[in-house]
Amino acid sequence: MLDLSLVAEFRKVAEREPRLIRLPGDKTAVFVGDTHGDLEATEEVLRLYFDEAHVLVFLGDYVDRGPDSPGNLSLLMRAKLAHPERIFLLMGNHEAWGVAPFTPADFWRALRPNEERALAEALTFLPLAAFHPAGVLAVHGALPDVDDLEEINAIALGSANWRKMTWGDWVDGPGYQVDPGFFGRPAYGRDYFSEVMERLGLRVLVRAHQPDAPLFLFGGRCVTLFTSHAYGPGPRRVALLPPGVPVRSGTDLLIREL
Repeated sequence: MLDLSLVAEFRKVAEREPRLIRLPGDKTAVFVGDTHGDLEATEEVLRLYFDEAHVLVFLGDYVDRGPDSPGNLSLLMRAKLAHPERIFLLMGNHEAWGVAPFTPADFWRALRPNEERALAEALTFLPLAAFHPAGVLAVHGALPDVDDLEEINAIALGSANWRKMTWGDWVDGPGYQVDPGFFGRPAYGRDYFSEVMERLGLRVLVRAHQPDAPLFLFGGRCVTLFTSHAYGPGPRRVALLPPGVPVRSGTDLLIREL
């Protein structure tokens, strides 16, 4: 059963945040991939890094598939309410139930109608991206087709750019844009990645969403993290970016396993 009072308090905080979070450069940024109901993984991340020296960026997909979606999401919401400046929860496709329903969705389908409605509305206010001054952008899926990062704040829910950011995959090929037909998920290749990264002046993209993707793509400039055992016993990784570290590729981030 979902605590609706917790959801209501979380919504008040989420409503005040922009779609684009600008991270501080004087703290170690910790990027966390999909947790998908893996409460143990989230507990370990918070135990290790939830303090004044770190700022946490969870990259979306907190529910469905894993063993304890309600517990995982509730813990994240409570952490956000306790120290909203230390933790940011980006929107993944599994938080977008109120925008574009999907399947499988075991967590969402188990909710009572009033719980489903209240939570779906609250999660529509989650940010879409986080920018670090070292030239690192964090999103759930793929890059939006924008000319300036500030345009992310105006991206409409359900739009093409929103779908790129919450549903987009990457393929290790030269194509500008391809759609492999994998549950209708859009996929993009090296040309699109390079063009948008250059246009936005970015060095590294950190994202999640794609459990079968390699850790590094496109010369190491695209980092894909997964921090859950929901898809099997593979490594649960996070990426750390300490203050003052010059970033040229994703290999300059510190990859840690839980």
